[in-house]
Amino acid sequence: MCGIIGCVGRGDETLDTLVHGLSKLEYRGYDSAGVALANGSVEVVKRAGELENLRRALNGERDGVSGRVGIGHTRWSTHGPPTDENAHPHRDCTGRVAVVHNGIIENYQELRDELTDAGHEFESETDTEVVPHLIETELAGGADPETAFRSAIERLEGSYAIACVLADDDRVFAAREDSPLVLGIGDDAVYLASDVPAFREFTDKVVYLEDGEFAVLDGEGWSVTDSTGAPVEKAIDTVTWDPEETGKSGYDHYMLKEIHEQPRALRQCVSGRVSELSGEVDLDVDVDPTGVQFVACGTSYHAAVYGAQLFQEAGIPAQAFLGSEYATSPPPIGDDLVVGVTQSGETADTLSALREARRRGAKTLAVTNVVGSTVSRECDDTLYIRAGPEIGVAATKTFSSQVVALTLLVESLRESRRETIAALRDLPASVQTVLDTSKAEEVAEEYVDSDAYFFIGRGMHYPVALEGALKFKEISYEHAEGFAAGELKHGPLALVTENTPVFALVTGEGEQARKTIGNVKEVEARDAPVVAVTDRKSDVARYADHVLEIPESDPRTAAVLANVQLQLVAYYAAAQLGRPIDKPRNLAKSVTVE
Repeated sequence: MCGIIGCVGRGDETLDTLVHGLSKLEYRGYDSAGVALANGSVEVVKRAGELENLRRALNGERDGVSGRVGIGHTRWSTHGPPTDENAHPHRDCTGRVAVVHNGIIENYQELRDELTDAGHEFESETDTEVVPHLIETELAGGADPETAFRSAIERLEGSYAIACVLADDDRVFAAREDSPLVLGIGDDAVYLASDVPAFREFTDKVVYLEDGEFAVLDGEGWSVTDSTGAPVEKAIDTVTWDPEETGKSGYDHYMLKEIHEQPRALRQCVSGRVSELSGEVDLDVDVDPTGVQFVACGTSYHAAVYGAQLFQEAGIPAQAFLGSEYATSPPPIGDDLVVGVTQSGETADTLSALREARRRGAKTLAVTNVVGSTVSRECDDTLYIRAGPEIGVAATKTFSSQVVALTLLVESLRESRRETIAALRDLPASVQTVLDTSKAEEVAEEYVDSDAYFFIGRGMHYPVALEGALKFKEISYEHAEGFAAGELKHGPLALVTENTPVFALVTGEGEQARKTIGNVKEVEARDAPVVAVTDRKSDVARYADHVLEIPESDPRTAAVLANVQLQLVAYYAAAQLGRPIDKPRNLAKSVTVE
């Protein structure tokens, strides 16, 4: 959600650097974009809509927009609709202070009323606009720029990552609280962003800011201080992934590229962590739980439900909770390990849940994709899924990698079964087989005009049914629902018609498969078309209108293969409908507000 970019030291290339950074942050989700450059004055250009609208505006005004210090922003609306006026950056009454902001200022109305009474005039409906006016007030009272910025920040309540530039000042000021902010340390320039891809092309050296910290970027370098102004020694980390990994590599969409990257992502997840000879799994995490509580949101929640079933099967009590519900109504924790599953490591609801668990004395484990993310710094231990950068808003390779990482975690806590290790070894090749042979495009074309889409499964297939429906609705904008197969007859069956295709996940030939086939017969009797996702070990194909086949696999990994087929169905349905697949409306890659 929202994206921030700032830079000092790029000289005449500052504007191009800001726009490039914004283009690398588009995946986060946004509905407007803007830049501010300081050079004796502060020039702001911003536009509602896609980044291309901003580019066109800049091309028309380029002669009047220059500066060697600048900030940029992509906004995802929380206060006020996406308009030019509500786009960031925002300025004060004098036009000499410009600010960009991610997060939510909870006391903004109180501050706005106070500032309005003092004679300040506002041009937007946003919470952010109070910040430049607060800075303006401090400057008018005689404060120097850094002190004015600090004093304004001290008055804010809520979550924020904020960057500010001022006229006649060659510095960028920044602060964070519950919203990510990272510095990029180049040879001749310093960068500031909400995520590393914004400046990765220019440097691989990064410094992660913590809550309550302030940063100042200038022509001489950078400095970080705490809320009292005391200097903070910060480690400089190195980003290991290549900037080319965030390109499309010839695919039409990032999502399709990332679906096809799953074999490599799964190999990376498993590499160096298992020994087939001994059957041992070594994850370098220190946990030995008697019970587990998962907290997560969206796709990560579906991976958490999958993980909870794996733990239960291993004899360890486990439950999955939605992060947003857990934070406000936490269950008894006892001695349970609390595991936060979050791709970005910045998901606000999941972080709030983990903080509540830590407040109550629980040990916490992060399962995340992003090294140095907030969740990895705040939890007692971290298990990285190693999926590599994921740009498409709809998560694909990170779900598969989360599931495999959680499978490894379970296996590390018990005497591992070699058949599971072997299945994990074979999984990347099996995923590649699905990618090479899938008929998902034909199925999507057949049912693209349906009224709704149902996805059903049992056991490990239940969270995959939920995930399949989520992917479909996220990018196609069509109504889709996932159900535990046995629940169809307890209400949802009323919605089944001849124009409601049902995707049934059936693998193996045991009791779960037999019972799911019974549910398939229920919808077949009501003339609903059936698409079976199956390894053909059962006879479900005889009751299906279409079959999406997967290779035979261990029950713990078969659902991953089924999920790949559903990802492809969602992708091709959205493509045929002409949807903006990588940037679906109203959604963001990293949800950093509650």
